[in-house]
Amino acid sequence: MERKRMLVISAHAADYVWRAGGTIASYIDGGAEVCLVVLSFGVRGESNDLWKGEGQTAAKVAEIRKGETLAAAAILGLKNVEFWDFEDYPMDFGRERLDRLTTTIRRFRPDVVLTHGPKDAFNPDHEGVSDAVFQACVMANSAGAQYDGLPVTKQMAIFGFEPHQTEISDFRPGTIIDISATFERKKAAMACFKAQKHLIEYYTMRALMRGNHARRISGNQEYVAAECFSNFFPTVRGEFV
Repeated sequence: MERKRMLVISAHAADYVWRAGGTIASYIDGGAEVCLVVLSFGVRGESNDLWKGEGQTAAKVAEIRKGETLAAAAILGLKNVEFWDFEDYPMDFGRERLDRLTTTIRRFRPDVVLTHGPKDAFNPDHEGVSDAVFQACVMANSAGAQYDGLPVTKQMAIFGFEPHQTEISDFRPGTIIDISATFERKKAAMACFKAQKHLIEYYTMRALMRGNHARRISGNQEYVAAECFSNFFPTVRGEFV
């Protein structure tokens, strides 16, 4: 992981923590440079509990969500965080936003991109972000596409978060990452999000289940917790094991 560059693109303020917090922390611990882009605070569709307060406003919800995200990022060791403050539910992507994504990819030059997978049965924002990030990665690799004089990128590995409703979304595991060493930090980061407390237990159990799968598939009985991702492309190696 040392000297690797990972770009994480999260549709809403908490998505990256639920789905990849342990992996992000592991990469940072291993010496990787990680940049997080939070496209929206999830004010309209991801903050239901916060709207129960009397006199609540969109601006106040956004401020709370930003504070939660920054607290969670600090626990994971994330220092490079960008907030783009898009409106969610729905989240629209036109040419200007695609160009902004592409320019960010060219500037950061990631080896690995983590974002939403192509299918999420109950969240069209996630599907839209997945498609937009894929398009931006392709444009970043295309020599004929000019962006502020930035040099073209090489092909990066792209992985999709495991969606919340895994089976309903036809999710097929592609890569399982051991997060045993960072699992407690992931749980602490998840606890920052008061607007979605109902997800904390779910993603704790999901990580333990994926840890079980990691032990079974690998034969390594030291794995405790893991996170799972879809592969946008097949894995290329010099040998099978």
